[in-house]
Amino acid sequence: MSTQARRPAVPPRPVRRPQEATGAVADDSAPPPRPTTPPRPATPPRPAAPPAARPVGPPPAEDGAAPPKDPARRIFPAFPAPRTTPPAPAPPEPGAARGRRGTGAVDLAPRPGAGAPFAAAPRGPGQDQATTRLRPVPRSPRRTAAAAVCLVLGLGLVAGGATGTWLTGDSPDAAADSFTAGAALWHEAPVDRLFPPTVRGRKAGPGGADRAWTRIAVAPDSGCAKAFDPLLASVLEPAGCARLLRATYADATRSEVVTVGLLFTRADRQAMTDLRTRFRTEKLGQRRDLMPRPYPAEDTPAEGFGDAQRASWSLSVLDDLPAVVYAVSGFADGREITEPQSAASATADGATSAPAQAGLGHTALAHTERAAARLRALSQPATEEP
Repeated sequence: MSTQARRPAVPPRPVRRPQEATGAVADDSAPPPRPTTPPRPATPPRPAAPPAARPVGPPPAEDGAAPPKDPARRIFPAFPAPRTTPPAPAPPEPGAARGRRGTGAVDLAPRPGAGAPFAAAPRGPGQDQATTRLRPVPRSPRRTAAAAVCLVLGLGLVAGGATGTWLTGDSPDAAADSFTAGAALWHEAPVDRLFPPTVRGRKAGPGGADRAWTRIAVAPDSGCAKAFDPLLASVLEPAGCARLLRATYADATRSEVVTVGLLFTRADRQAMTDLRTRFRTEKLGQRRDLMPRPYPAEDTPAEGFGDAQRASWSLSVLDDLPAVVYAVSGFADGREITEPQSAASATADGATSAPAQAGLGHTALAHTERAAARLRALSQPATEEP
């Protein structure tokens, strides 16, 4: 017997016949039919399982054989299912209690009284408008000034050294070239460059007075025989004598004369340095027995200028050129000098000798310094002659 309840029999619905033409009316006094209970819906069938996904790619090979390769076909993976964006959670109600945040969670909910994100709070006119700017560490003004002074001094020293090297050619190669060029000046430089017709000395006289001398005679170039006293010749002998040039000058009053000599040696740079060191340490330039001799030219104010008339002298050994420069002065009237005095002693303060009072020491010193400067200028054509 079936477990389902039997459905009650539904009485047949009476069939109404159409009214006849006689105009009879249907009998409505019969009781209405009993309503029937609607049938219970049946349980819907379960949906069928979706078909299995078709594998992408070539079918597996049988018996372990490698699948065939199709170079014209690219294998693309199956497209993943589209992601569905979860609905945004509803914002918490104001004043609601917050739970403890988990590890790594960030609470982005605005707190009571907080403004919009990244909006700076209004500030007064005197306050800084940047809220996240790093403030610089204050520096001491003294340290800044000291750094600036050191920088300026350093640049000045570097620039000065570079400028001096460029102007003077102070380098090993330039010094060697200058030394070599100086050895040939006696036959390459014009006589008027070696011995100018007029020599002016600003503040070269006693008390800083200006002086001027005029060339009155030039000796022919010669050797060093009989040009020096025997003792001075023996001292200069290690340097050798390549050529000797001499010229005699007279002052504006024709009361004093001076002979200027240029001795070009055969020595190298080291030998000239050693000779200069010896003259300096032993003070050979101040000894009376080491005086150079003058050049007395005939028919000139220096005609009577001999060894006995030598009043003062000055001698300089150059180490940057193969040359020895000297000057010897005396009176033009031919008077004899019993006590000659070197230029270093005659130009010293408080000197009372006749050469010192007449300014003959200043004359010898001025001509020696200017003759050496001319030689250095001529050996370096790039520089300007003083």
